Order: sequence, then C-alpha cells, then structure tokens
Amino acid sequence: MSAAEPYQPLSQSAYFRRGLRAAVALPAVILAATFIGIGSVCAGYGMPLAWALLATVLIWAGPAHLILVGGLASGASWLAVGITVGLSSVRLLPMVVSLLPYLRLQNRNPVVAVICAHFVAISIWVEGLRLLPQIDAEGRVPFFLGLGTGLLASATTATAAGYFLAGIIPPAFSAALLFLTPIFFLLSLFTTARALSDRLAIGFGFFGLLAASTIGDGLELLYAGLGGGTIAYGVARLKRLREAP
Repeated sequence: MSAAEPYQPLSQSAYFRRGLRAAVALPAVILAATFIGIGSVCAGYGMPLAWALLATVLIWAGPAHLILVGGLASGASWLAVGITVGLSSVRLLPMVVSLLPYLRLQNRNPVVAVICAHFVAISIWVEGLRLLPQIDAEGRVPFFLGLGTGLLASATTATAAGYFLAGIIPPAFSAALLFLTPIFFLLSLFTTARALSDRLAIGFGFFGLLAASTIGDGLELLYAGLGGGTIAYGVARLKRLREAP
C-alpha cells in the first residue's frame, strides 16, 4: 500500500484564480445589475464615461457613487462632495475590522493591506465572511484579492454597459436596479448570521427603521442602527447570563 502523498499547498496565484472564480456567482450578477443602474444615472446627469468608470474603481461603494453624481450635478464644490463621499464610506470601517482576523495582514506589505481595505464593500464583505473560513490561512489574502478584482471588474463593466444603455433603460427600471444590492445584502446577512445577537440586531434594526421613519428628522438610520443593535446586545447578553451555571 503506497504512503499518503504529502500535502501540497496551492500557490499564491492559484488562490488568486480561485478568488476570481468565486466572484463569478450570484453576488457578481447582483452587483452588475446595480452598477448598470449607476452607469445609467451617470449618463443621465451628463458625467463623462471615463469619470464614471474611474469613480467605480476608486469609490467602489454604490451609495457613495450616487452621492458623488448627485452632489456634482447640484453644483456643489469638489471639496464638499469629496468630504461627503469620504464620510459616507466610514460605515465600511466596521466591515474592514471584522475581516481582519481572517486576512491576518500584520506581516503583509502595507500596499496589499490598503488594497484589501479598498475592496471591502457590502457584497465582498458578505462573501468574505462566508468563504474565507473555508480557505487555508496562507491563501486568504490572494483569494480575497482575486474575489475583489473579479467583483470590481464586473461592476466596472456593468457601469459602462449601463452608461450606453441610458437612453434605452426606463428611468424607473434604472432606479429599481439600485435596490438589488441592499436587498441581497439584507437576505445574505440574515442567512449567514449565526449568533442570536446578530439575528436580533437585524430584526430590531429593520422594525426600528420603520418606526424611526415616522420621526422624519433625517436620523432614522442612526436611531435604528444604534437602538436596534443595543437592544439586541442586551437581550443576547441577558440570555447568556441566565444560561450560565
């Protein structure tokens, strides 16, 4: 009987290609549909195609992309729009932090760490939490880079497609496409949630947003996020204390 062959780890490029293949899935389709809508919006506001594509690559997050287009179309200064886009992207910081234990970037080139952080958006965050635990530790960074490259390429291509389809796609349909990513994020987040506190936070946040929308002061998301998350944490902690011996 022959001896078992020693384990041969994949090369860094093999992990990168594996990440590219993982990007060719439902998240890429949802993301592409969303950025078709964004490309159509950019064309409608008269933004040059090159600028629309550059914004997709550099800003990446859909909501911030729309803030850029809307701000410039309203006549706001570049500085004001840039600050607003930057502030809107602060919401991605907790997502970056939650992925750090999987990527282990301490001994990596700072440029690689910055690129990994730049790739983090709702879609890749959900997929990263789902897929990274299945990847060997030494291959997670190249896999993540491949996943991010694939999703970003899909979004950039879709932006160009939406830009050229702007005169064909009805405005209402373009607006509807923009809601696909939030809906996908909500469903994926709930299905990947494991802890009770995670599911409670989603539920309390959802219904809290409905209740807070009646206030109408523009802080509905803050109320729903802070309030729902705090209540969920309190309920889950109380449950753990009761179950403790």
